[in-house]
Amino acid sequence: MFPALLLAAAAGAQNPAADPADLVQQGQALTRLGKMDEALNLYRNALQLAPDSFPANDAAGVALDLTGEYAEARKHFAKAIQAAPSPANKIRALRDMALSYAFEGNCKAAVPHDQQAYDLELAAKDFYNAGEVADELARICIDSGDLDAAAKWYRAGYEAGLREPDIQPARKHLWEFRWEHAQARIAARRGDKAEAEKRVAAAKAALAHGDNGQQQQFLPYLLGYVAFYAGDYKTALDGFQDANQNDPFILAMMAQADEKLGKKGEAADLYRRILTFSAHNPPVAYARPLAKKKLGRS
Repeated sequence: MFPALLLAAAAGAQNPAADPADLVQQGQALTRLGKMDEALNLYRNALQLAPDSFPANDAAGVALDLTGEYAEARKHFAKAIQAAPSPANKIRALRDMALSYAFEGNCKAAVPHDQQAYDLELAAKDFYNAGEVADELARICIDSGDLDAAAKWYRAGYEAGLREPDIQPARKHLWEFRWEHAQARIAARRGDKAEAEKRVAAAKAALAHGDNGQQQQFLPYLLGYVAFYAGDYKTALDGFQDANQNDPFILAMMAQADEKLGKKGEAADLYRRILTFSAHNPPVAYARPLAKKKLGRS
């Protein structure tokens, strides 16, 4: 598959009649493989053919964020926002712009973009996705250390989600779990161990309804997180090791716990693994810049 993609990339670069959509598709496949330079060449070729292309601008922005070229990425996200052919595309580009600031740990700059996306979802009465946008922004803010903004947006996500018409019990329990999970993490970051433990118990109660089994993986993550910010790094590591090992945020927390325990080699291995992830989402936005810094890479 990989040699074929490189051949396609070379062909696209040499063929001025290439279809921009095909070039973007090939570039996205290379992005998923972590081949950012090759992907960016294809996106730039597509943009030469179609400078206002929404998919080419958005995809180029994603690849540039993953290479650390954040200011350049935002130029493309701004074009994608302007060129968006539908409200859904505009929401996607706004969220990608907010995530670009997440790579720099800048909650304040992310807020206006996700605020717009949130408002568009509310206007469409898509309350579930409004909640998703608000929670994503809250995640950016807590990872950036802005706990007040995180609390505000987690509450907004919880309240929006519960506005879903004819909401089913399982969905209510989902939002309850997410809300308690968030409050536990914020309390842990504030050093309020008693409040964090209270919220962990409430999160467990929300899961105990048994109708959101897919959320079970986020409980050991929570236990590890609370223990980490309480300074109990051994318990934190135990919790994180039971969480999703394909989540770069979990790997980053494990690496930091290893460092606290003097396990520098294990931490370095985890940081190197983090750099193999190429999604454009909050876990990568937190973990990838941290890993590059720890490994001394630009």
